[in-house]
Amino acid sequence: MKTKQLKQFFKATTLALCLSAAIPSFAVAQTKDEVVAVVDNSVILRSDLEQGIAEISHQLEKQNKTVPPQQILQQQALEQLILRQAQLEQVKRYNIRPDEKALNDAVLKVARDSGSSSLEAFQQKLDAIAPNTYASLRNRIAEDLAINRLRQQVVTSRIKVSDQDVENFLKTPQGQALLGSQVHVQHVRVSGENAAQVASKVKADLVNTTDLKALEKKHSKDGIKVEAADMGYRNISAIPDELASRVTTLQPGQTSEPIEARDGIHILKLIDRKAGDQKAIVSQYQTRHILIQPSEVVTPENAKQMIDSLHSRLKNGEDFAVLASTFSNDPGSARDGGSLGWVSPGVMVPEFEERMKNTPVGQISEPFQSQFGWHILQVTDTRQQDMTQEYQERMARQLLGERQFDTELDSWLREIRNNAFVEIKDPSLDRKKN
Repeated sequence: MKTKQLKQFFKATTLALCLSAAIPSFAVAQTKDEVVAVVDNSVILRSDLEQGIAEISHQLEKQNKTVPPQQILQQQALEQLILRQAQLEQVKRYNIRPDEKALNDAVLKVARDSGSSSLEAFQQKLDAIAPNTYASLRNRIAEDLAINRLRQQVVTSRIKVSDQDVENFLKTPQGQALLGSQVHVQHVRVSGENAAQVASKVKADLVNTTDLKALEKKHSKDGIKVEAADMGYRNISAIPDELASRVTTLQPGQTSEPIEARDGIHILKLIDRKAGDQKAIVSQYQTRHILIQPSEVVTPENAKQMIDSLHSRLKNGEDFAVLASTFSNDPGSARDGGSLGWVSPGVMVPEFEERMKNTPVGQISEPFQSQFGWHILQVTDTRQQDMTQEYQERMARQLLGERQFDTELDSWLREIRNNAFVEIKDPSLDRKKN
C-alpha cells in the first residue's frame, strides 16, 4: 500500500511518449514470419524484428539523429527485443499484470497525444491504418506497464538506505538545504507532440533568461503547449516530492534536467534559496480498510461482488474489524482488524488517499478500486501532526534511493540478460560473431 518510489514517477510515463512517436511502426508487420531468436520459453519472429527496426528508425528520425547502417540497426533492435523478452519472462514468472484502469489511462494518453479524444476514435484511426493495429499497440502498452511494475518491485527491493546513511546525508550541504529551507523557483511545463525535443530547447533558453512570457511565446506552437510560472518563495515541504527532490540538488541560477510526468515534461529553475523555520504540519487520518484482490481463483467480477457484499454487511451493522480480519487480502492490516494506523498524505496510492480525505469520520466509504484491488475504508479519527523531522528523513531517504536506482536497474538488466537462454538463429544478427 506504500506510495510509488520517486523513480517510478519519472519513468512510468516515458512509455506513452515513446509509443506515441512510434505508432506508425505498428503497421509494418509482414506476413512472412520466421524465428530469428529463442529467449527462454519464447521466440522472436522476423516480423517482431522488422517492427523493432521501424520503431528505432522512426524515433531516431524524430530526434534528428543519424540512423546507423542496416546491419547494426538490426543487431541493436534484436538486442532490445531479447532484453525485453527476458523481462517479459520474469513478468510471467511473477504473474504481474497491469490493472485495467491503468492500462486504459496509458492508452488514452497515447490517443490524446496523437490527436484522438477517445479510445473508440483511436481504435478506428489505428485499425484504418492496418487491421488489429490498435490491439497490437494496446498489448504492447500492457506489456510495458507490467515490465515497469516488475522493475519497480525488483529494483526497489535491491536499494538499501540505512538510518546511518540518512543521518550522514542530512549533515551534508545538500542535506542542510533540505532542512527547512525556502526556495524561489520558476516552473515550466511542456506538453504535446514531440514534447521531449521542445523541452530540451526550453531548458537551454531557461538557463539564460527569467522572462517566462517570452519563453512561452517562443516555444508554444501547433501541437506544443508551454506553460511557465514564477512560484515565488516556497518552503520545500510545500512542493510535490517528485519536484522538490530535483530542486534540492540545484544551485541558484541552475535548471533541472527535464522531468517526465503524466501531464507533460517539467523543467525547474532555482532563483534563490534561503533558510526557513516553517513546520511541516500535516493532517493525519486514523484509517482501517478491507481489500479484495482479483486472483487466479477470484475473477475481477467476483471481487466486485465480494466487496459489494461486505459493504452491505457493514451498512447492516456488522463489525468492521471482524470482517477485515476474516476477508481482507491485505495481510498486514487484516491481522489488526484492517487498521492502517495514522496515515499521512502521500503514503497511499491516489485513489485511496482521495477517498480517505473525503470520507467523514466514522462513516464507511463506498467500494472503490485501485491498482491493488477493491477497497472499503473507514476513517476513525483525524489529527494535525508535526511531521517536520519525518518529512526531512523521508526526503533524504528518497534522494539517496534515487541515486542508487539507475545503477541497480542496469545491474539487474545485465543479470537477467546473462541468465536468459538465448539462441540467435541468423548469424548476421549475432553481435558476438560480427
